[in-house]
Parts: sequence; C-alpha cells; structure tokens
Amino acid sequence: MANRLAAESSPYLRQHMENPVDWFPWGDDAFRAARDLDRPILLSVGYSACHWCHVMAHECFEDAEIAALINRLFVSVKVDREERPDVDAVYMQAVQALTGQGGWPMTVFLTPGGAPYFGGTYFPPVERGGLPGFPAVLRAAHDAYRDRRDDVERAGREVAGALDARPATARHEASPQAVTEAIARLVEETDHRHGGFGGPPKFPHPGAIELLLRSSRHPGPAAPLEAARVSLDAMLRGGIFDQIGGGFHRYSVDGEWSVPHFEKMLYDNAQLALVYLHSYQLTGDGAHRLAVEATLDYLVREMQVPGGGFASSQDADSEGTEGRFFTWTPDGIAGALGGGDDAVLACRVFGVSEEGNFDHGGTVLSMPRPLEETAGLLGAPAPELRARVRGIAARLLTARGRRPAPGRDDKVITAWNSLAVRAFAEAGTALDRRDYVDVAQNCAGFLRRELVVQGRVRRSRRGGALGVGGFLEDVAGLGDALLALYQACGDPRLVEEALVLAAGIPVHFLVPGTGYFDTADDAESLLVRPRRLEDTPLPSGQSTAARLFLGLAGLTGDARWRQRALEIIEPFVPAIARAPLMLASLAGALDQAVSPPREIAIAGAPGDPATRSLLAVAWRRYDPDRVLAWGPAGSVPLLAGRQSPDGRPVAYVCEHFTCREPTGDPAVLRAQLEAAPAW
Repeated sequence: MANRLAAESSPYLRQHMENPVDWFPWGDDAFRAARDLDRPILLSVGYSACHWCHVMAHECFEDAEIAALINRLFVSVKVDREERPDVDAVYMQAVQALTGQGGWPMTVFLTPGGAPYFGGTYFPPVERGGLPGFPAVLRAAHDAYRDRRDDVERAGREVAGALDARPATARHEASPQAVTEAIARLVEETDHRHGGFGGPPKFPHPGAIELLLRSSRHPGPAAPLEAARVSLDAMLRGGIFDQIGGGFHRYSVDGEWSVPHFEKMLYDNAQLALVYLHSYQLTGDGAHRLAVEATLDYLVREMQVPGGGFASSQDADSEGTEGRFFTWTPDGIAGALGGGDDAVLACRVFGVSEEGNFDHGGTVLSMPRPLEETAGLLGAPAPELRARVRGIAARLLTARGRRPAPGRDDKVITAWNSLAVRAFAEAGTALDRRDYVDVAQNCAGFLRRELVVQGRVRRSRRGGALGVGGFLEDVAGLGDALLALYQACGDPRLVEEALVLAAGIPVHFLVPGTGYFDTADDAESLLVRPRRLEDTPLPSGQSTAARLFLGLAGLTGDARWRQRALEIIEPFVPAIARAPLMLASLAGALDQAVSPPREIAIAGAPGDPATRSLLAVAWRRYDPDRVLAWGPAGSVPLLAGRQSPDGRPVAYVCEHFTCREPTGDPAVLRAQLEAAPAW
C-alpha cells in the first residue's frame, strides 16, 4: 500500500502526505481494505493548526520504525475534523466514553465495520509522563483484535449502542425561570478574580459570556454583567489576546490567561468580536471597542482569502516551534524599537522580562496592569500613554511581520464564515464602520456564490475543491448570517434566501418524534447519526437553527417559525438550567424565545438621511431580542403597510406585529426602545 493523501485538498491531510504511514482518507476504500486484510483501523483525527497534532506527527508518524509497525498491523485513516465534524463527533464521544476524556490529536482503533474498541488522544513514541509509548499501544490494540475478537466486537457494539441512545423528547414549558437559574449558575461558576470558568486550561466560552450580557437588559442584580466584564477584561489584558496584532488565541494553559496555545481560529475570533461589541454597547468601555476593531482588523489583514471568504485557522507553530512567532525577549524588543525609552516602556507595559514566561526565555506579551494604572505609576497622562503604546505596538507588529509566519489553513468553512458575516455586519452598523459591512457583504457573497450548489449548502471549499454536504450548523449558520446582514444593508433578497434555507432544515435534518440531527438525511451513514447540543465552542446547529427560526418569526409574523424553535428548545429546558456552560447558546435561544420580541420596522428610502438617523438609533443599541426590518414599505412582511402619509421615513416599534404609534423622530424612537418591556 502507499500514502494516499497527496490528492486531498485539506491542508491538514496534506501535512501528512509524505509520512511513511500508508494513510487513507476517510472513505469506503479504507474500510474495504480493512475487511479484505482482516485488520483493525487506526483512525487519527486532528486539524492543521493543532500543536499537539504536529508533535505526534513528528514523533510517531514520521518515524520509520513506528510507521512500519502501523503499516504491518493496521489500515490507517486520517481525518480533518474541520471538514468532517460528523466523524469527529461520533468518535470523540466514543473516546470520551472509553477513557473519560478527549482532545486532539484523537487516536481511535476500530473494527473493519467502524465500531470503536479502544482510543485516546496524544501518545508519545516512548513511555513518558504517565502515557504509554505509541508502539506498545499499537501492539496491544492489534493483539486484542487478533486474540480476543469476540470481546472487541462486543465492546464495539456496546460503545455504538451507548452513542445511539436517544435523548428525551418530552417537552417542558419554556419559561424565564430556567434562564434565571442558568445565569445564576454561570455567575457562581465564574472565576471572579481572573475571569473565565473553572481552572486551567481556560477557554473563552463566548456563548456563556454572551448569556451573562443578555441578562443585563432585565431588572435585577448587576452580578451577571460584572461576571462578564471580569472575564472580558482579564482576557483582553492577557496573553490569550494578541496585544500587537489583534485577535485571540485558542485557549490559555494557565488560569490567568497569560500563556496560550497559539493557534487562532476563525470561529473564536468572530464570536469574541461580537461579545466585546455587545459589552461596549452596554457599558461604553472604549477598551472593548478597541478589542472589536483589533480583532476584526486582524481577520481582514491575515485571514481573508481571495473572493471574500475567511481562512479557518492560523497555526500555533512556526519554524517547527510553538509560539515562536508571537513571543519576545528584551533584546528582541530593543532591536525592533531601536532601544531607548520606548523599549523600556514596551517591556514594562507588556510584561517582557529576561526570565520570560514561555520556552527559552521568551515572553508572551500581555498587559499585567491596566494602562491607566501604569500611567499613574509613571506620572503620565493616560491618553498620552495610550497613544504612545499604540505607536509602539504598531512598530512591533511591523518587526514581527518580518519573521517566518505561522501556516494558515485557507479552506473556507461555511458555518465559521457565517459567524464572521454576523460579526462584521453587526460591528459595521453599531460602530458606524461601513468598511465592515462591506466585508460582511463580500463574505456572504462568496458563500452564496461558491458554497451553495443547486440549492444545497456545502461544508467547505478550498481552491476549486468542494467539501461534503453542509451540516446543520452550516445551513442554519448561513441563514442566520443572511438575516444579520439584511439588518445591516436592507436587501430583502437576503430574507428570501434565509427563508429558503430555513424551510429545508426540517426536510433534511429533522426526524419527527426524535428531533434534529447534525447530518442531512442524504449524508453518509456513520456508526450513529450525530446530534450535538453543546457549545464546542461553536454554537450547536440546533441552537443556531432555533435563533434563525425566531428571527424569521419576527420578520414574517409567521408563528410556525417560533413553534419550530420551541420544538428544539423545550425538550432541554431542565438541562439548560443545570448545565448552562455547555448549553449557553441554547440558553440564549431560550431567553430570546421567552422575552417580548422587539420588532422595529423603519420604512424609508435607503439613501434618505432621515432613514439613516432612525436606523442609527436601532443599530447602536444593544438589544439581543431586536428584529429590524427597513427599506421600502412592503419589501418584507414586517414592513407591510408601514409608511407615513407624507412619505417621510418613519419607524414603528412592534410586538408580534402589533405596533405603537409611528415616529419619524430619532429621539422618540430611542425613548420607545428604552421603555420596551422586560420579563
């Protein structure tokens, strides 16, 4: 046999195409070979930006002796989890069931029929750190298949049976109480000193922070907003945020956000940009606005691909070393800035020291204390210091740009790009950044042009190669993004396209009496049909579909869309109250479903300054329950019959299509929105 990955488009698979391992891509050929040779399958799952995937590749899959052992005992299959989240989800559940934990790289041993019987994550080439050496694992897995076939087959069936367990479908009343309990639990679980939830490693959990922010619009204690802000402030000052280049790394290995794993993912940055935007809208915190702009500017500068889409990730490693691109020494700072007072100030502000906080004396830039505090210690006016630090950061970024850059996985993933469309569209209107709206339109245009084929959404595209059929998160995510873009640019065709996408979701993803699945009815059949509810940290397809359905209910007045959303939400109301960190996005959909809707209809010519004045009131206010329709009267259902007698632009604030007295005065519209009811 031979390595078969050279013909694949996935950057992750192509990273392994010169391994001495006889890799197959996922598909019938691999399983047929396993049956013909009567060998178990070694399934290895990862993604291109994953540091520990690189480590295991270098230590094991590039080692000639280990590769020869693999080739003699197994049929080996490589999977890019970003292209095939369904395969990843099924076998990650299996590994977690077998071992109690999961992660990437994921290593699973399967029967030729695809049933998992043993697994784990990273394995070193020799026994180390309490982990068995990979050659010993390989021999044990093969010997079990050869000598204890009945036990292996039985274990595989038991794991498959456990994965196929059907969730409860009994529906519970959707009520504000479940959301209140979920928010209170999140406040309890917050690390009120360092931010985040639980101990290291710490992940940003944007859905959970968003849920805390949502609660601020209801009467009640300020604790949820304070909990959200302590996390947002701590992350923004920490090494998880790229202090000179913008954007957030994947997660922090410590509890103080100081040292990250350095990969940057599109989905993290799109979601975090929105969370910081909403915090800025609520609090007026200028640092949070800067975080939004720095993050979105990073995506445009370093992650945009020709045609308007965005690459999926930026690697953790460069020059074969994790974090080398992002870390600094005092000498490196001095060399970049020409020494002098600026170098001294940079080291002080960004915490750069001789001993460092990372490998080989390097320092991950952070901001150990707020600039205002540093200004006080230096006796300098804060605005002047802030401007000086911005200039220093720009010079450091220029110097860093001369280093060998981390690799970039440039495949365009529909669900992740849809999150980016929403972030740019909302930020563009809220911050009066027309360039951001243009980015959102270009990205949405790429998705609609390149990733919707004969009316069906595809998962990904790289160059001219299309991925498999879209998953629920892709279809619902694109529909949700089109609604967000409509509210930014007023093109009613976007609503029509979102309606078409939403109408196809029950057709292809719903099994009546059972619920929604992540894969379509005509997708490849796996060991089990996956269905995910939890944030991973992407919102699940089901929570995204619920949000899409609720948005369409507000724009169309069709109550059937709200019922579709409740069909998703109501079976899990008790779970939302118990486990809000896992189900934060679903909790947000529940919150939206039980809150009085805020339907804003602004009828007026798009180019009329009076129309824009009314829109600015709606755009710049944080209102997660808002559904905004604008443009010529009748262009979407919420605008039907909405026009003033004299033809001037006019705004209506409605609930379930029942509207208050219209107004053409932005101040009156603002007062109406501020007086809108809560629970």
